[in-house]
Amino acid sequence: MILDYETLKVIWWLFVGVLVIGFAVTGGFDMGVGALLPFVGRNDGERRVVINTIGATWDGNQVWLITAGGATFAAWPLVYAAAFSGFYVALILTLFALILRPVGFEFRSKIADPRWRATWDWGLFVGGVVPAIVFGVAFGNLLQGVPFQYDDTMRVSYSGSFLGLLNPFGLIAGVLSLAMLVMHGGTYLQLRTVGEIQARAQRYTRIAAILVIVLFAAAGLWVATSLTGYRITQMPDAGSVFTPLAKTVERAAGAWMGNYARHPWMWLAPAAGLAGAVLALVLRGGTAFLASGLSVAGIILTAGFSMFPFVMPSSLDPRASLTAWDAVSSHRTLQIMFWVVVIMLPVVLVYTGWVYRVLRGKMTVERVREQQHTAY
Repeated sequence: MILDYETLKVIWWLFVGVLVIGFAVTGGFDMGVGALLPFVGRNDGERRVVINTIGATWDGNQVWLITAGGATFAAWPLVYAAAFSGFYVALILTLFALILRPVGFEFRSKIADPRWRATWDWGLFVGGVVPAIVFGVAFGNLLQGVPFQYDDTMRVSYSGSFLGLLNPFGLIAGVLSLAMLVMHGGTYLQLRTVGEIQARAQRYTRIAAILVIVLFAAAGLWVATSLTGYRITQMPDAGSVFTPLAKTVERAAGAWMGNYARHPWMWLAPAAGLAGAVLALVLRGGTAFLASGLSVAGIILTAGFSMFPFVMPSSLDPRASLTAWDAVSSHRTLQIMFWVVVIMLPVVLVYTGWVYRVLRGKMTVERVREQQHTAY
């Protein structure tokens, strides 16, 4: 079956979105658990319990991030090039923070010195908090537009700075991202722990869920009323090959709400984001975890639906904005990768589900002691 180019462009927008959501839902609760580690674990035994709730799965969950990066490179090469240029410092900061995770997991329990273990506990905390904030700040800046442009030979240049990313809306998005993943990590700890650890996780989950509700609503109001958005006013046929500079784009306050007016069913995404956070606030156990996952997916879909077809808007030259129509690889490349995904993604999902089924159950201090030679 040969799909037309326009259809493949939309499908690959969906595929990349699935990978981003997959990482946020799986790797997200890992980062949330890391962010909660110093607070829900009051002694070495409790912290080992917290670490071992994610110890067997965190590296597999992080593969979603690697796959999302690879898919972006293959399907949206212009986005990959512009993003890694514009967000270079932020991405390096994220990389260094993520490096602390495997090192922390592997080396923490090698030495019994409390100072050694406390140092790696804070390393795992940084590895959870920093990426969560940076990813949120990046999304917040995408909604505002990124200061890059192309010259007549299609060479990209970026005029922003790392500090420029730390604007008010970007910071709100960063804190929202952190609260969202802390909520998700807290519900996971409720599911996998007992006693005092579980009770503390419930308290932090409630705080994080309230922050998610407030910040998501505030950010939504900002986007709807005053944040400058983008919309395409003219472009070549979506099924053809053309460069970003071949279209015209205008900026206007509230432009990001246009898709919701044209497709009212998209309101299900922000509704899921809010409803999931409310349910995570009041429910417990497995249902709370599913609710927080729904909230994470809904919040990310809200940003994606608002921006579509934009992927990386340009604040310097709006017509240089990268979209799902003009930032993509060739028809043949998208077609080949489509079949790779169709075949491999179900395998990955089935395997992931099997792993979580095998590793289900409560993690306790006693269980960690019984698995002394294999537990972190």
